[in-house]
Amino acid sequence: MKQQNTKALVLAFAAIGVLSVSLSQTAQAEGLIPEWIKTNAGWWADGAVDDETFLNGITFLIENGVIDVSSESKTVDVDVLTIGFIPVEKADELTPKAQALETFLESELGIDVEIVVPTNYETIIEGMRFGHIDAAFMDTGPAWITHQRTGAEAVMAELVAGKVNYQATVWTLAENDSINSLEDTVGKKVAFTSITGSSGFVRPMGTLVTGEHITIEGDDIVALESALAKNFESYTFAGGYKAALQLLLNGNVDVAFGSDIAPKKYLELEDQLKLRPVTTIGPVPSHVFMVSSEMSESTKNALVDALIELNYDDNNHILKDLYGAEALVPTTTSMHIGEFGTFIDALTGLDQLILDKYNKSK
Repeated sequence: MKQQNTKALVLAFAAIGVLSVSLSQTAQAEGLIPEWIKTNAGWWADGAVDDETFLNGITFLIENGVIDVSSESKTVDVDVLTIGFIPVEKADELTPKAQALETFLESELGIDVEIVVPTNYETIIEGMRFGHIDAAFMDTGPAWITHQRTGAEAVMAELVAGKVNYQATVWTLAENDSINSLEDTVGKKVAFTSITGSSGFVRPMGTLVTGEHITIEGDDIVALESALAKNFESYTFAGGYKAALQLLLNGNVDVAFGSDIAPKKYLELEDQLKLRPVTTIGPVPSHVFMVSSEMSESTKNALVDALIELNYDDNNHILKDLYGAEALVPTTTSMHIGEFGTFIDALTGLDQLILDKYNKSK
């Protein structure tokens, strides 16, 4: 019998905040989910409320028609689906793993499936724009840009370590009591991971800009760089989580931006104890599966159903071999990456840098 990590999947629904079985209903449902259910879902994900409390919220949504459990047409109305994959340095290593997914989807959908492993995201974006690519796995930043440029929508999110996101965090020395909020970092010496880093730049800098603590005067990357120089005593792009934390430990900077687990992952315990988290800024979403705006609702539903089958033990190795995700769960663009996308939009000129980051032909 097929086994499924049911709690992990329900957790993912909670963390995403979608709570909707029918994809065609999600846009309407998003506005109907009461705040108390969203709050309980978050608490349940953190272990603060029990399963019964969380499931009572699910029952409420079903009884009030927010979750539609009725059956829908899942007819695939195309002969071929072309799926793109995240550009990677070693495409020759990814391709066999992608082909395993291709074979699986062909069996599930009863049509031909073709895979594309490009050297850059522009190929996927243009492919979706002109109908040559129907769907793609994407990192969060490029997914938002693809949505903005082509109207493509996120329908699935990756679940990694039981979560659909990780937390962007501000770090400082434990002995430093002058920095107690994100706003306190303005005017200080700071270390970002890189200019395209999600938790190490986009989330903290985007939050400062959208919160009107920093103003960008202009509409290009030069204006963004000018704002950095004007609003911090000094700033550096360290090159990664560990390098940023090391600058902090060495006293070169007052603050290091990064993820909530970076010190535990990259530092010895002795050095971990020298640091403290100032604040958690907010979530950075996991990778997503995007579908073209031209894909019919019935094909989309059939494709999502097929991908959900990857969460079962018999097929799960196919998914884990691709990018290390343990499950794929339904979502929408606005619920999973919409907030994060506003930070990309706020940081002028950053969109092209994000795409260039993944361009393996350069």
